[in-house]
Amino acid sequence: MRTHKLLSLSLIATGTALFAAILAACQAGTETNGNPKVTLCTPDAPAAAPPKSAGPTGTFDKINHFVVIYLENHSFDNLYGEFPGAEGLTQAAKAAPQQDQSGTAYPVLPQPIDSTKSAPDPRFPATLPNAPFNIDKYVQPTDKTPDLVHRWYQEPLQIHGGKMDRFVAYSDSKGMVMGYWHTEQLPLAIEATNYTLCDHFFHAAFGGSFLNHQWLIAAASPTFPNAPASVIAQLDAKGNLVSDGFVTAKGCYVVNTAFTKNVPHPTGIAAEQYVPNQTNPTIGDRLSDKSITWAWYSGGWNDVVAGDADAATKEQFQYHHQPFAYYAPYADGTQGRKDHLKDETEFLDAAKAGTLPSVSFVKPVGNDNEHPGYASMAQGEAHVLTLINAVRSGPNWNDTAIIVTYDENGGQYDHVAPPTTDKNGPGSRVPAIVISPFAKKKFVDNTVYDTTSILATLEHRWGLDPLTSRDASVADLANAFDFGASP
Repeated sequence: MRTHKLLSLSLIATGTALFAAILAACQAGTETNGNPKVTLCTPDAPAAAPPKSAGPTGTFDKINHFVVIYLENHSFDNLYGEFPGAEGLTQAAKAAPQQDQSGTAYPVLPQPIDSTKSAPDPRFPATLPNAPFNIDKYVQPTDKTPDLVHRWYQEPLQIHGGKMDRFVAYSDSKGMVMGYWHTEQLPLAIEATNYTLCDHFFHAAFGGSFLNHQWLIAAASPTFPNAPASVIAQLDAKGNLVSDGFVTAKGCYVVNTAFTKNVPHPTGIAAEQYVPNQTNPTIGDRLSDKSITWAWYSGGWNDVVAGDADAATKEQFQYHHQPFAYYAPYADGTQGRKDHLKDETEFLDAAKAGTLPSVSFVKPVGNDNEHPGYASMAQGEAHVLTLINAVRSGPNWNDTAIIVTYDENGGQYDHVAPPTTDKNGPGSRVPAIVISPFAKKKFVDNTVYDTTSILATLEHRWGLDPLTSRDASVADLANAFDFGASP
């Protein structure tokens, strides 16, 4: 099991002054240096109940099966910046250059850092221009590239109030954030070309994988009442960030990588640091309330839960990528867990047999999920094609929609400023591909979406009540479909 390490002390130290100003502004409810307001330090008042659903809209009634394949850590510019007709690297050439924390543009990009060694990565030169650069020139898609910091407090600093010019300044991998892959060689590019590519799809919440998995199913951040001080982000009297943590300052929300008290979780974690069972509603609850079938399928799940996983599977299994396991209805020993949390192999069996549930969430194991640092892009995309083809060649294909997207940008640069929706995000732009007999063909969808657009689509298909104000107000994916098309 791997999780991204905390920012190095040197990076925290160099950012202290700006952190202080921003965090003080957050506490005061104001804006500083053009950064978005992110009020983290006081628990929210109870949110007003989201609007009640009026029932199915009929828009999506030709789709009886949704499959959401959730991958890892790539921005839109990083993968699809060269996609014809999309807002990509051509427009990025007009964007502001990257600047350091004092606001001075870098003359050249700092050499990419191998974050596992905290040393320059010799595969990349120290003289890269201050602009996006092609990764393929230095490494192959089958190679692993450095992981980059992608955490709650850091992403708003990188976004810099929509200027998108401090990704390098607040990354432990420095110039690596500006790399991109040639789009035409991506295994999934053919799917994006033949169906619909969404080029304004943003990940739901600032930060990393843990939090965005939570937003995928609940449109909300978990809470940790009375969290131990050791896991809470610490500020000094002036609001300076002294040390990071997975719970926001004053113990409000769980926002960085943390683990459930339920199985599976890594060993060696103090019991008081396990996140307590959550009780706010999830999309699983909403579906079950209407007797709509669904499952979360995870690579390696059965072996890890049973304690039978070999060392390689344990190493690649990501415990914090299992969001339903954090919720009381799916806790150890519950019927909800038995009915809905399954192994990826069961998804493949169901796809081939034509017995897919109405909603499938599919989470590949680590080496198949494209995460920089421990997975290659090529292996991950080849695996996704296996999943897609199992559905496309199976009996359920004629009334299925597959949505392939990424949990978050992984700290990688994107030039398009996210919309300002609420204190949680959205974060940066990520790829999203809609594959279906009813998806628009060879279409680039410019509609502004975020991860909770998936929730809104499911809610509108089956007349489910929204979970929070975010999924109640976000656009659903209707513009990606042509329901006059024949399957």
